[in-house]
Amino acid sequence: MPMLLSALLSTVLLTACGSLTPSSPQAPMPPSVGAPSAIAKAAAGTVAVKVLAINDFHGNLLPPAGGIKLPDPANPGQTVMLEAGGSERMATVVARIKAKNPNHVFVAAGDLVGASPLLSALFHDESTIESLGMMGLDLSSVGNHEFDQGLDELLRKQRGGCHPKDGCKGPTEFKGAKYQYLAASTIDTATGQSVLPGYAIKRFEGVPVGFIGLTLKGTPELVSPTGIRGLRFDDEADTVNRLVPELERQGVHTIVVMIHEGGYPSGGIDECPEISGPIVDIVKKLDKRVGLIVSGHTHRAYNCRIDGRLVTSGDKYGTLVTEIDLTLDRATGTMTEARAANVVVRPETPKDARQTLLIDSYQRVAQPLIDRPVGFLAQALSKEGDDKDVGGGSTMGQLVADGMLAATRAPENGGAQLALQNSGGVRTGLIHRDDDRVTYGDLFAALPFSNALVVVEMSGDELRQTLEEQWWANDAKWLPLQVSQGFSYRWDKRRPIGSRVEPGSMRLNGQPIAPDQKIRVTINSFLQVGGDSFDTFTRARFIRTGPMDVDALEAYFQSLGTTRVKATTLNRAIRVDQ
Repeated sequence: MPMLLSALLSTVLLTACGSLTPSSPQAPMPPSVGAPSAIAKAAAGTVAVKVLAINDFHGNLLPPAGGIKLPDPANPGQTVMLEAGGSERMATVVARIKAKNPNHVFVAAGDLVGASPLLSALFHDESTIESLGMMGLDLSSVGNHEFDQGLDELLRKQRGGCHPKDGCKGPTEFKGAKYQYLAASTIDTATGQSVLPGYAIKRFEGVPVGFIGLTLKGTPELVSPTGIRGLRFDDEADTVNRLVPELERQGVHTIVVMIHEGGYPSGGIDECPEISGPIVDIVKKLDKRVGLIVSGHTHRAYNCRIDGRLVTSGDKYGTLVTEIDLTLDRATGTMTEARAANVVVRPETPKDARQTLLIDSYQRVAQPLIDRPVGFLAQALSKEGDDKDVGGGSTMGQLVADGMLAATRAPENGGAQLALQNSGGVRTGLIHRDDDRVTYGDLFAALPFSNALVVVEMSGDELRQTLEEQWWANDAKWLPLQVSQGFSYRWDKRRPIGSRVEPGSMRLNGQPIAPDQKIRVTINSFLQVGGDSFDTFTRARFIRTGPMDVDALEAYFQSLGTTRVKATTLNRAIRVDQ
């Protein structure tokens, strides 16, 4: 294999609580970017600092399908899709921004890995971690997806070493992340300590800046309970406010928070006429000494002022890099100004040669599997727009459920009668190519979590209870289950939570399901252990384990031969009040 990285040119010095390493390598400028013609200069009494930020990269080493929505200059009020992203071009954008000011730091707000395309997931996201380290990422909060495979795997990603089950698959030895993960609110209940450092301190011309990193307190509702057993996820604002005085005692008077929680804005990628969502209340509760919040999780782009503080988010999948300028007072160490702009990683941006070399080395291993044909598709399938129904079903979700049922219907495979799939487990839809071809890489993009299928036995009443668990208390969330062909039910939002499924409406192959009737249901391993708070599944009688969800979908396509898969009618979960 060719050498992927020459000697590193410089080092970013860090100090932190806990076990944070004292230094973090800084990537050199790629060949396509020249030295800056002029360096941003601050007034004599101030220090100018450049913060670069990303979030929710999710292993998208290559430009993601769909790109990014931007305002259409030819049609006011309309948007156009622009191909954007990819680590080769993002590295160039990062280097160009860094070149503007030697006082810089590159941070992230979590979900850098997990739910990744096959080029990253096949290697347990080692390729992504190496790519981001090569760009000079310094610090990242953990996100919920960093816990997809449990704490031990997150620690391996930080520290390096081969995967305990699959070994070393990549082209080079995996040495772990060159950047430091921060997890201030993730507490080991046995020790009372955070599982990773909660903050780091970086000095710019002698002025210290503190960086606190944490994930959302709702992480246990989003990942497999078995992977986070023994962990506690504390309130976001309470965690930050607890650490602020500790930083102050160390002489830190400028504090930045990287948090894997976000909001839902109106306006364009650099606007914020209005914003809603959890980040609003969190920011309002934060200690006033926190001046900048880099957020994520909601996959939105915004540049907001909330409670007088700058709050940013950079979309998803590496389509944007947020460029933030801070002005620090030398005498007091406080932040006097903060402004930001979201920079699009545009398709005409030159590619970083070292990133290309890195990606090529992994693609040589992964490409045959990515390109393997599995079947044919008559049309694109999605989770959104016209492919989504008010009842909760989607054309893509129903396809996955149908594949799950097909894989487990035979008596020797569990004798399943219906299948249920959590919506969050279906990451994306399927694109349609001119030749109708579908590849394994397409399927893996839709089902990247490597969940095994499980057949369980439930009573009709337990099945009804499970359906009721789609609606959380006070309608805080609605997590519609995707259901297989042959099963249907009706529901009414006007009815109280806990009784929204109309009595007698559950049907299996046209026949009503009695409360005491035994039904064999295929679910995935995430749901079996109570993921997404579907607790009734944890009490269902285990029958047998089946194949991985993505392999079941591949088998479903292959069973159809040259028949083109089409969208199914969205009439399985029927909402009657609309």
